[in-house]
Amino acid sequence: MVVTALWLTVACTTGEGAKVSGASQDERHALFKEWQIIDTATGQPVAFDQWSALLLQQDIIYLGEEHHNRFHIEAANRVLEQLKTGGRRPALGMEMFGWDGQAALHQYVVDAVMTRQEFLQAVKWHQNWGGSYDDYEPLIRLAREYHWTVDAMNPPKLLVRIVAKNGLAQARLDPMMEQWGMKDEVIADDPMYRARILEQLQACHGGGADSQYETMFEASMVRDEGMAKTLVHRLNQIRSGSDRMAGPLVSYTGGGHIQYNLPVPKRVARRLDGQLRQVSIFMTSFDAGRIEEFKDMIREKIADYLWLTPVSAKGPPRRC
Repeated sequence: MVVTALWLTVACTTGEGAKVSGASQDERHALFKEWQIIDTATGQPVAFDQWSALLLQQDIIYLGEEHHNRFHIEAANRVLEQLKTGGRRPALGMEMFGWDGQAALHQYVVDAVMTRQEFLQAVKWHQNWGGSYDDYEPLIRLAREYHWTVDAMNPPKLLVRIVAKNGLAQARLDPMMEQWGMKDEVIADDPMYRARILEQLQACHGGGADSQYETMFEASMVRDEGMAKTLVHRLNQIRSGSDRMAGPLVSYTGGGHIQYNLPVPKRVARRLDGQLRQVSIFMTSFDAGRIEEFKDMIREKIADYLWLTPVSAKGPPRRC
């Protein structure tokens, strides 16, 4: 339900006044290029080695992807490997798995006997996520190799559908909300989050009734609150344990769940009374035609860092 980003249409201009000198073009492209990491607080690039030192100091690192972009998986693997090189044992949380698949996910990570096909069936991959598992397998393979914890972050799809269909108030009466521990959870209706999400829902699902947008919005809240709950539970376990090298916790979701630090990061901070160090990284495909869009992302601080990657084999990101 949550839109990865509100992509802006860049109008092309012609004529002498629109021409840019070669030097200006070089300057424009110096900042924006494949694999560049940009600090949105300063608008300046950062070197990966320097940046990774900052990542080692975090409690939670949020990576926001374009779904099924293998370059974003490569980026996540690079972050995880760097954390390991720094002597840490990161934990991984993934949107691509639902809570109803957590037992199978844990078993597969620790059990070398379970086959890939058995895992996909037990974890309900096609029901909860769909698409090619090959895209995300490198992350699970890495976790299995190093025996890292992996958490399914998403509330079950059926639960989310109940909210989208009936609204949150009615959904709270459904047994599934109690079954999955969400009946009495505080689902914070943040004004800034509401404005962003409703704007995107209306842009991408035009022509609907206000009531339809409201229930879709409430389903988005439940998903993001559920993911925040999952991360906080894991972080508290890390903090209460005796392993001083455990963590950071790496959250891997679609970019829409970390945009402007509103959907999941702000809910995590609320649940922990702000007692944490966290950083958000919005990954998106580099294309020379998107430079003005990148500038908007930096100006509006889409995340703490913008990481430009090659374009997916599936092509540039879709608007919705």
